[in-house]
Amino acid sequence: MNISPIRQWIVLLISFPLLCFGQAPEVVDIPSADGNLIKAQILHPVGMSNHQSRPVVVALHGCGGLYTTIGVNQGKLNPRHSGMAQLITDHGYSIVFPDSFTSRGETSLCSQKFDVRKIKQSHRSDDVDGVLHWLSSQSWADTSKIALLGWSLGGTTVLVSTDGNRETVISRKIQPSVAIAFYPGCSDALKSHYRPHVPLAMMIAELDDWTPPQPCIELAKETGSELYVYPDSYHDFDNPVGSVRIRTDVANGVNPGGGVHVGRNPQTGPQSWEQLLVILRKIWQ
Repeated sequence: MNISPIRQWIVLLISFPLLCFGQAPEVVDIPSADGNLIKAQILHPVGMSNHQSRPVVVALHGCGGLYTTIGVNQGKLNPRHSGMAQLITDHGYSIVFPDSFTSRGETSLCSQKFDVRKIKQSHRSDDVDGVLHWLSSQSWADTSKIALLGWSLGGTTVLVSTDGNRETVISRKIQPSVAIAFYPGCSDALKSHYRPHVPLAMMIAELDDWTPPQPCIELAKETGSELYVYPDSYHDFDNPVGSVRIRTDVANGVNPGGGVHVGRNPQTGPQSWEQLLVILRKIWQ
């Protein structure tokens, strides 16, 4: 079977993200709309100056936060984020990773039940608003070409931050031009009759027992949003490292107390990242 050059490139990239990616992120403080000062890590295409305008991806981490927590890479962007940064910057875009957790005294929410979490979706949506406002003053940012990208809890933030039913969303001076959510939680959006203010694409896993796919399938039907369901895949299927395992520490899932499956699918993970690039090129052509 012939494999396209871009597929070969993506497979190589996400197989070895920590080896391929040598660029050090720029760390800045950005005011959130709720008054907090949050840190963000920013990476730019190699060789581009701050006076060259380009599209920007605002990437929202999941409940595990931005960083690797153990080993020699502790405190650095984890493999998914470093791999995505390589993918995005190699295609001429900048990427911004707002850290919604450490500035608020948390590193992970995955083992916390929803009702005890101190960091809510409203905080994360405020962070998105703050980053969008901050980008309006950056000479390198083409504010007509901004994508919101999020995984899991961050994917849910993508939905909250693009809901046309919310006044804070429709009144923003700077708007994203596209939103992409990997395996978000869609139940609340379905109940509240979510209405996308910008084009939305969702990448979900057929076998996901953490954020189940069916509510997202129904949401896509109701809103006419793009939907990609990846077969034989669990939550976290686009992770460039590791394999499927059961996490028993997760408090919220389809089977409370029974744990959830998470981990890489080496076929569908690269497919989803390739589809992400297709979506961005189509919107930003």
